[in-house]
Amino acid sequence: MTDHDPIDLEDDVPEGPSKTRRKKDSDALQRLGAELVALSAERLKKVPLPDNLRDAVRACQRFKMEARRRQLQYIGKLMRNVDPEPIQAMLDVFNGVSAEEIARQHRIERQRERLLEDEGMLFELAERHPGADLQRLRVLRRNALKERESQKPPRAYRELFRILREIDDATNNE
Repeated sequence: MTDHDPIDLEDDVPEGPSKTRRKKDSDALQRLGAELVALSAERLKKVPLPDNLRDAVRACQRFKMEARRRQLQYIGKLMRNVDPEPIQAMLDVFNGVSAEEIARQHRIERQRERLLEDEGMLFELAERHPGADLQRLRVLRRNALKERESQKPPRAYRELFRILREIDDATNNE
């Protein structure tokens, strides 16, 4: 054996994430930016974004073809300086995949079923939500029950859900 210096392997280890990891992260941020571009103006207002990123997203919504591709890359670059978690959480709420949103949907569905089973539920709604249109709810309840009996498409049933969701939205925004 010769007296050579031992090889120091720690010097060869690169610092930080690999180039592949950085590329994947960059692509993920660009896809998140593309989801932001696809949002309506109303929903985009609800997403917590810095002003420069919000402006870039709005501009990209107007662009076509190559300009859009370049703008999406720019949005991905801007997203590197932003915490993507709150943005992703809001997009999950919009897409109905967050645990909170799923629980809310189930709660409203149970409320609709209780309303169909018991008309007294209308009075509970009136107490909790004084601005609710009880006459409209009563008509929708009656129509939903008729639809169920005659096995017609559930238009009133769906409308009842939509109105209960609006009431829930109004309560949560207060």
